[in-house]
Amino acid sequence: MTAFIIAIVITIIAAWLIIKNYQPQTVLLLAGLSLLTITAIFYPDNSILYEKAKSTGSVWIDIFAFAKGSLSTQVAGIGLIIMAAGGFASYMDHIKASNAMVNVCIRPLQIIKAPYLILALGYICAQMLHVAISSAAGLAMLLLVTFFPVLVRLGVSKAAAASMIGLCAFMDLGPAVGTANLAAKHAGMETAIYFAHYQMPVAVAVMLVVSILVFFTAKYYDKKDGHVVVVQDVTKVENAEEERVPTFYALLPIFPVALVLIFSPLIIDTIKIDVVTAMILGTITAFLCELLVKRDFRACCKGVQVFFKGMGSMFTSIVSLLVCADIYAQGMQKIGAIDYLLISVQNAGFGFVSMTILMTLLVGVTAVLTGSGVAAFFSFSGMAPSIASKFGQEAVHMILPMQLMAGMGRSISPVAGIIIAVSKAGECSPFMIVRRTLIPAIGGIITMLLVNFMLF
Repeated sequence: MTAFIIAIVITIIAAWLIIKNYQPQTVLLLAGLSLLTITAIFYPDNSILYEKAKSTGSVWIDIFAFAKGSLSTQVAGIGLIIMAAGGFASYMDHIKASNAMVNVCIRPLQIIKAPYLILALGYICAQMLHVAISSAAGLAMLLLVTFFPVLVRLGVSKAAAASMIGLCAFMDLGPAVGTANLAAKHAGMETAIYFAHYQMPVAVAVMLVVSILVFFTAKYYDKKDGHVVVVQDVTKVENAEEERVPTFYALLPIFPVALVLIFSPLIIDTIKIDVVTAMILGTITAFLCELLVKRDFRACCKGVQVFFKGMGSMFTSIVSLLVCADIYAQGMQKIGAIDYLLISVQNAGFGFVSMTILMTLLVGVTAVLTGSGVAAFFSFSGMAPSIASKFGQEAVHMILPMQLMAGMGRSISPVAGIIIAVSKAGECSPFMIVRRTLIPAIGGIITMLLVNFMLF
């Protein structure tokens, strides 16, 4: 009981500091080390060694060796996947392949003359683009440059168009997304299996519900705000720089995703291509395409450096957070807080479903308050496998709604970077954007939970 109270106090302090915009990596690292220190002092029978690591000979040095063990394990595993995906995404932005893919995807929508129907279909198109373009903020900025002017000229208000783009990463889907890779790792399965067998069945239902709600919500608020639909000529929306990008570049961002899905137990199981290998193959393929188009070997070689800079950027922002969150989650387990919580929940009569909803809501609330789905999911995902195993359930049944909720919470957070960015384009406050995204988000969350429990 005492250990649980100590862990809760440290967790509340850490959560408060993160909400107050203190650096989450440092906060989680200090919280984890504090839990390990308290464990070493008051609960010496509990091991504070990281997995199968050997003691340094001093319990105090073991605490810091724990951090080293986490860093070694995470960077060599899921961290490398996240860095490779981030580096590839940066290179796609550099060569404008992401722009080409967005342009190709939105072009057919311009044929439809019903503005709010295009808005609804645009959400589905944007959500599927997120499978290949892993950065939510990066995808939003691309859509603001390319799709936003088209939507406005077709007659919807700027606020409606901006709000739909704010929902473009409502669910973090696919092998290129960091949270999906971490979820697959915790679930003990390949990313391709997690994406195809678990994410997509739920995502299809959620996308249909959200797109319908986007249609009616946008129409309602536009009418309420006195907006008058005036259709303009969409052919006037041009970007000379983007027109110089070869159309076939649109295939480059989805090439690694296709490799991971094809060469997996889903289709061809005799050859296996992991995410890192696929990202390297995708980068070299893109490099050869650049060389074919530009015929400047020096410039093309220099461009590939963007891939490595992108990897470094992902280590600074995401992988460091992953390591610190792992230390915190492990500290919670070492001190015995997780075991005590599970025993209390079981004694109170709560089951696995109730615990899953609780953990999912915890991730969602944290994402709303911090504006970061990554920070929210990484902070709590490490607890899911042990909780699920105590109930005799598969970890994926808990980790899936938690992982999807991370993006959903971000979409209704007025402090999220993506919401702030689209609010400027929509010429309104972030709270006005959240007012428009709230109803589709709530519908999507309820659908996600229902479908998850019905299917799995």
